[in-house]
Amino acid sequence: MTTPESPTVRRRRLAAELRAIRESKGKSGDAVAAALRWSPSKVSRYELARTGLKVQDVERLLDYFEVSGSRRALLLSLARDAAQKGWWEEYADALSPDYQQFIGLEHEASSISIWHVEVVAGLLQTEAYARHIISCYNQVEPVAPGMIERLVKVRMRRQQVLTRVPGLLLSVVLDESVLRRRIGGESVMYEQLHRLVREADQPNVTLQVLPLDAQHTVFGESFVIFQFGPDPDAMLQDIVSAEHLNKDFSVQGERETYLHRLAFQALSDAALDPASSRELILQTAESYWSGASPGQSRLPS
Repeated sequence: MTTPESPTVRRRRLAAELRAIRESKGKSGDAVAAALRWSPSKVSRYELARTGLKVQDVERLLDYFEVSGSRRALLLSLARDAAQKGWWEEYADALSPDYQQFIGLEHEASSISIWHVEVVAGLLQTEAYARHIISCYNQVEPVAPGMIERLVKVRMRRQQVLTRVPGLLLSVVLDESVLRRRIGGESVMYEQLHRLVREADQPNVTLQVLPLDAQHTVFGESFVIFQFGPDPDAMLQDIVSAEHLNKDFSVQGERETYLHRLAFQALSDAALDPASSRELILQTAESYWSGASPGQSRLPS
């Protein structure tokens, strides 16, 4: 499956390029806003990629900065791409702006590193497991049944990045408690753990488990690090995001991303290797969750 480019990523690349141009010209954001009769907050929002710019606005900026030739053509192309809609915008009524940004980054990252301490990462969840988690949002804030199904569809569609072309490299470290924490019934857990085993066998997936008796040196919430491969015309820095209880996502800056990458490496070093992790997942499935129902067929290991 070939995945089209993400307007979220195009928007961030465009914002980074325009900010770099402004700084190279020695202009402040307030000066640009005054010259173009924009509000200073508008300049700040687009440079932080919190809002998009119309192609006409980009043309005005490039005129002001006297940018021409191939660089101008590139930036206008980025602006046109950024104006396109991602598939997730069909679900805008169910998704916060932060979640939409998260999906956009996930959509085009060349590699993703995930640490999850409470539940299986969304990209590896079965539909039943995901539905149970999303249904539990009701205990924090009301969610209509129809909205739950839309959120489940979004989570399942996100998983298409695992089979896209060009391929995504996924590295996941799960706390062992995730394997034992009941989400739904025994059959849900049994199916989920076998899904993990199948995904661990994929060549683009590295799955490790941090055992409960390992020496824990990193403490904190779950996080995701997005890395973007080199682009011939523009580069996007690595980005770290954390998911919160109210389904919102926060995207952190360069320093926080660097610190989280160090943390992920420490977690990976302390975790079991992929083969031992696979064995532990299978053992846990059989010892904790295999009694779902009489005569239940066993999935191949």
